Order: sequence, then C-alpha cells, then structure tokens
Amino acid sequence: MNKLPCLSIFMPCYNEEANVERVTRAAIEAGSKVTDDLEVIIVNDGSRDRTGQVADSLAAADPRVRAVHNIPNQGYGGAVVRGLTETRKDWIFFTDGDGQFDMNEIPKLVALLDRCDFAVGYRIDRADPMMRKLNAWAWGTLVRFLFGLKVRDIDCAFKLLPRKLMQQIKLESRGALISTELLARAAKAGYRIEEVGVHHYPRTAGTQTGAKLGVILRAFKELFKLSGKIKRGE
Repeated sequence: MNKLPCLSIFMPCYNEEANVERVTRAAIEAGSKVTDDLEVIIVNDGSRDRTGQVADSLAAADPRVRAVHNIPNQGYGGAVVRGLTETRKDWIFFTDGDGQFDMNEIPKLVALLDRCDFAVGYRIDRADPMMRKLNAWAWGTLVRFLFGLKVRDIDCAFKLLPRKLMQQIKLESRGALISTELLARAAKAGYRIEEVGVHHYPRTAGTQTGAKLGVILRAFKELFKLSGKIKRGE
C-alpha cells in the first residue's frame, strides 16, 4: 500500500452528536494505515446539540485529534474552509461528519497520486433521495459546462489534495458552491484531477441539510459569478 509522509483529515460536523465519535475513530483507524504522521480535525460548525462537547472529549483523549468550533454556524462551505485553514500536514483529506462514506477507501485516493495532483471520489451508488440526485445531476452538468471540469461527481465529500494548493488559491465560497470552487480553481492552477469510485451509504443518524430551495437558488446565482471571476483570472 502506498503511504503518505503526513496527512490531515478533517470532517465538517453540524448536529452530528450521534455520528461524530464513530466517524472520528474511523478516521484515526483508516488514516493510520496510510501515514505515520496523522492529525484528525473535527470542525464543529455551530452545532446546537452535543457535537461540540463530544468533539472536545475526543480531542482530550487523543493527541492526534483536534476540535475547532465555528460560532455561530458558518454553513457547509464555511466549515470546509475552516478545516482547510486549520490543517498542518502536507496532504489533506476531507469528508463529511455524517458517516455516509467508508474511511477505509482512502487508499483508493492515495493510489491515484501516481498520475494526478488532486484525487477525488465519485459515489458509485449514491444513497440519497431521488430529488437530491436530480438536483446533483443538474448542478454537475452545468458546472462541467461552465468550467470544463472532467469530474463526474462535483460535490462528493471524499477528496485528497496537497496543502500547497491552499497557498496558491483563495476560496471565497462559504456555501454549497465550495466543492465547485475548490475544483475549478485547482484546475485553473494546473492541478491534475483524477477520480475513483467510492461507496456511499444511507445516513443512519442525524438529519440531512443543504437541500432547501433557498440554498439551491443562491448556489446557482453564485455559480455564474464564480465562472466570470475565474475566466477573468480573479
């Protein structure tokens, strides 16, 4: 198995008290298989349940774990940016804190680094409601058209990237556009992006967020603004 010299893993979490411990322990176990220098960061995005307390307890019990807290809630994009900012290792992997991905598939991304700079997963069989799948299809089709990205699953929360990328680009998105902006700016900067299939599982606890009409409409509006900025080199 290929190994990384070091790795930061972070997970945005909003009201994930039922998932955060399981996901954090899975991150430690899986991350330890691909590197000997690991940190795991729990990004508590202003949760209203006990996510923050559980995260702090996990951090106190294991020096490899850190908990950071967005107060107030910054939204998904804000939580991703916070995680990217907090990382200290040369390689960064992030996924969601809801436990819908298998951390043991991280080696699939590591294996891609022989031929790419930025490795991302695509969901083999997306375990989401049909309306959410349709929204994702429409969004992905538009994103690929606007940016020329050859990525089949834009918003798949299973990504491995070099930390040096974050020193070369500035992310402005703080909402649903964050994955699109990250990929588009990486491609614009010349980073080679490759995908591999990963499994996606139904949520077993907590409540899914992000599919509200207002969030979707705002994301489409911001998408066209981002397209213009990147074309202008901003």
